[in-house]
Amino acid sequence: MSALNIPFDRSMFQTNPPLRFVAYGVVAMLLSVIHVVFLRFVAVSSVTPDLLLILTVYIALVEGQFVGMFAGFASGILFDVVSTDVLGSNALAKTVAAFLAGYFFKQGFSVQTIGSYRFLLIVTLCGGVHNLLYFFFYVKPLQISFPMFFMTYGVATTLYTTVAAVFPMLIVNRSKEW
Repeated sequence: MSALNIPFDRSMFQTNPPLRFVAYGVVAMLLSVIHVVFLRFVAVSSVTPDLLLILTVYIALVEGQFVGMFAGFASGILFDVVSTDVLGSNALAKTVAAFLAGYFFKQGFSVQTIGSYRFLLIVTLCGGVHNLLYFFFYVKPLQISFPMFFMTYGVATTLYTTVAAVFPMLIVNRSKEW
């Protein structure tokens, strides 16, 4: 039973992919709003964790490479629209990151992967690739050099995203024990 006294059956999500995909969409919308509205309060020098990237990597590890790429594209477009960013830059970066994360998909072993340090390593790798692509389109070459900008924001964002990924890793790890 959940906190609202609504019966919650995990197997319902496991056996019903459309319901699972709707849940992913709702979570992506909530994370977009949280990112735009609330993450500025935990920003360190205007660097915030990329919550949608963590969700995209999670989906790629649970559902596989193709579904992960679709989730990456959809969450990237959603974030581009919500954040009034350059349309398509996040979509491309998150799609490529999900493609990379999909290589670590192993049928039946997603809980073990997400509930361990491997999830953090995958998020770090995908975050680095994501930020490399995203900041490549973001930087105006006459204002600042790409390597300097990437080292300042790309690496910091990747590390902050990895730190934020500890929370879903711990949640999944704890749920494994139940």
